[in-house]
Order: sequence, then structure tokens, then C-alpha cells
Amino acid sequence: MLDGVTMHINIDEYLMNALKEDITSEDVTTNSVMKSYREGSAQLICKEDGIICGLSVFTRVFELLDSKVIFETTYQDGDTMKKGDLIGTVTGDIRALLSGERTALNYLQRMSGIATYTKEFADELVGYKTTLLDTRKTTPNMRPFEKYAVRVGGGSNHRYNLSDGVLLKDNHIGAAGSVTKAVAMAKEYAPFVRKIEVEVENLDMVAEAIEAGADIIMLDNMDNETMKKAVEMIGNKAQTECSGNVTKKRIKEIAEIGVDFVSSGALTHSAPIIDLSLKNLRPVD
Repeated sequence: MLDGVTMHINIDEYLMNALKEDITSEDVTTNSVMKSYREGSAQLICKEDGIICGLSVFTRVFELLDSKVIFETTYQDGDTMKKGDLIGTVTGDIRALLSGERTALNYLQRMSGIATYTKEFADELVGYKTTLLDTRKTTPNMRPFEKYAVRVGGGSNHRYNLSDGVLLKDNHIGAAGSVTKAVAMAKEYAPFVRKIEVEVENLDMVAEAIEAGADIIMLDNMDNETMKKAVEMIGNKAQTECSGNVTKKRIKEIAEIGVDFVSSGALTHSAPIIDLSLKNLRPVD
């Protein structure tokens, strides 16, 4: 969960940078109409169906501007919301509500969109052994939020960053000279607790990755027939992952082939936002 101590350690800096991007010196408009403290409240309203995600982040943005802000809601991340639903009410310094509104909504809308889009993919895999994964194709400075949203939507996270695991892609293999050499180098250098994953593009590379002792073999941009042959070749010698051209229309076909994992960059780079709005701001008497 993005809350509590974990939030303060890991994401406050991200949120502060987003606020600084929006407020370089002052919020001229807010300071024009609200020159001193006054308590107020506003309603968070859903404007289209989806999965809510990022409520703690939404709240934290306002807390960084006013530590006494309170957000009241009966919703939790992962809950289904419908157009017109009142998600909650935020109460605090009106200046904080006005100045933080856009930043807070940007996070909430983006995270809810990813969770909603991920769930559409995950629903296609119900009943199959295949695990849905995201990728590192995330928006710069949004990775913690986007990968969390994937989990809320029913997906799982691939490696978080380049320090998190060994994934030998085509250019790594090219730099090393071959699949065999790349795997050998990784085994020699990487900590023994790290699994070694190799991206392959054809059956010859599959055979070489098996022989080299790869832990996970990523079948990249293969058609279904080639992928079936690859999975048969690999058997229990390594885990399998499908990547490339993974769409909602095709994902069930991929699962039927029997791969262990299927990864899709679309979960984060192509998810549309879910429209939410902060409305009906009123002073609290």
C-alpha cells in the first residue's frame, strides 16, 4: 500500500516535485481570492465507470500543503466506481484545496486509469495459469504509482528497475556476442539470488538459451505457432514469458499456449485516464 511510513519515505519527494512544477513561486489565482486561512470542503466525484486507485496519494498531496486536511471516504483502492458516484469529501484550508487540486487529481486519474485498464487484461486470464506482468515502460517519475496501480488492477510487477534483476535483451546479447556468452557473463557477475532472463526471437535462440541455463526465457514478438513450439521445447527447463504485441484481443490465445507469464507495456503506456473531479467547494462555517 502507498500509505503510512512507506509513503513518506518513498513518494513524498515525487509529490513535492509535482507540486513545485505547478507552483513555482505562488498560486496567484488562489492568493487573489483567499488571502488567509479558511476551512472548506470539496467533493470528489467520479465522472465515468472504472476502478479507483490512488486515494492515499490524492490525500497526501493535500496533506503536504495542509497537515490538518481530512479526506473522508468509504472507498478503498481497487473498488469499482460508477459515473456520478461521490467518492469522498476533502476538508481543510481552502488555499490548500485550491492549490493542490490539479496535482492530486492528476495522480488519482492516472492511477485509476491504469488499474481499470489492467483489470480488463487480467479478467481475460481468469482460469489460466498465466500471470500478467507490467514492464518498465512507465512515465518518468511516475513508476512507483503506475506499478502500484497495476497491482491494484489485478496484475503483477516485472522488475522495478535495472537494479532489480537480470534481463538480457537483444542489445545485451549483441554486446556480449551471443546468448551463451551473455548468460555466462551474467552468471559470473550477478548475485546468485538473481534469476537470469533472456529475450529470444526465434527457435534457434530458444535452444541456445536452454543450453546456456537461463532461468526465464522471454519469447519476444513470436506468432502463436512459433510460441507453441518454443514452449514445448522449453518444457520444465525454464519459466516462459511472452512479450510483444500483447493485446486484450490476443492475450487469451497466449494463455492457452501455456506460458507462465505475459508482459504488456500497454498497461502503463496506453491506459486512458479515468475522469474524476473535485467539485462543490464550500467554506465550512
